[in-house]
Amino acid sequence: MEKRVIEKTGDEISPLAFGAMRLDIKKEREESKKLLRYGIDNGINLIDTAYLYGLGENEKFLSEVLEDGYRDKVKISTKIPAFNIRKIEECDKYLNKQLEALNTDCIEYYFLHNIDLKILKRLERKGIFDFLDKAKKEGKIKYTGFSYHGNISHFKELVDSYDFDACIIQYNYFDEGIQMDLDSIKYVKSKGMGVFIMEPLKGGILAGKLPKKAEEIFKKADPTKTNGEWGLSWLLNQKEITAILSGITSFDILEENLNTAKRVKINSLSEMEINTINEVKKIMRDSLKINCTNCGYCMPCKYDVDIPRCLGLYNEKYLFDESKFEGFKNYFMQVSGIVGGKEQYASKCIQCNKCVRLCTQKLNIPEELKKVEKEFEKPGFKQILWLAKHIVMPIVNKINTYRIT
Repeated sequence: MEKRVIEKTGDEISPLAFGAMRLDIKKEREESKKLLRYGIDNGINLIDTAYLYGLGENEKFLSEVLEDGYRDKVKISTKIPAFNIRKIEECDKYLNKQLEALNTDCIEYYFLHNIDLKILKRLERKGIFDFLDKAKKEGKIKYTGFSYHGNISHFKELVDSYDFDACIIQYNYFDEGIQMDLDSIKYVKSKGMGVFIMEPLKGGILAGKLPKKAEEIFKKADPTKTNGEWGLSWLLNQKEITAILSGITSFDILEENLNTAKRVKINSLSEMEINTINEVKKIMRDSLKINCTNCGYCMPCKYDVDIPRCLGLYNEKYLFDESKFEGFKNYFMQVSGIVGGKEQYASKCIQCNKCVRLCTQKLNIPEELKKVEKEFEKPGFKQILWLAKHIVMPIVNKINTYRIT
């Protein structure tokens, strides 16, 4: 693979990187180890993990994988659960635990996990930047960054808030302009930062079964390409992107990803291929149940409903033919507020209708939110949420606290 250089760090990174979160290290530990080492032997030189993955087991597992000389062949990217930090003293404990788990003296890329501007400002007041500076000075980490799922409009301010070296963002041909846009990515690139892409195939959705018309367009353009190849090619073609963090879980996927990363160079897609992907994207977006463009004009909601996200999750359930469980899981994890956030689900709407006046698509948003509520908030939803917040998450937090003390 033709490496891509991060201007600020000078590192040459393989355009295909390993996202280790999805590895089933309990059931398939040895197979996962072989998978990772095969990828490294074939040019992958960045592996991404996090403190929270597998409650720390993911990092420990990687330390085993990187024995026998493999540590010298890769750079480690991991994340501190920044959104969960209440006292700045916790940061050193987290970092030291991670260094121990990974069996390394220094982590190359250290990211603040899943932050937005509000979380970062809170952490800044507590001294998070001083902690990062100190960790760099002590040689415990080389470079800093953040992972982001927040509002596009706040992104550049977050980038400018500290001298970050890289960022991890969700970006793919379907989410372009929704989770992240090219203008923001170009801004990151102009700062010399590395741009690492998570969810390049939207959790595997873009590699799976697509709407019938979309499938037909891809097959007509090139019957030999899989949907996953089309999705990765769209990203690899862009010069602003440093590396794709692919959640590889099998040798078949790994071989396909490797071959795609070797074949697709920057600006190598033909005009026909780019037009084909844009046509598929248009068909998929035209298939939306609710004509929400995620412009955000309806926000903020006085009653904390995340209107674009609620409508988007409803659209995605039908667009990608998600199972009832998968659809509910995505909705619950993203708007219930169980992980360091507010409750932002649809039934919090009191139909004040302020958003209706602001909607660029002239949607009756309260009525659309009723559809979302009916789909995802079945009887027992709030009871499940109460259990998650008051029993499950406190137990998880106690386990994490125990692990860092």
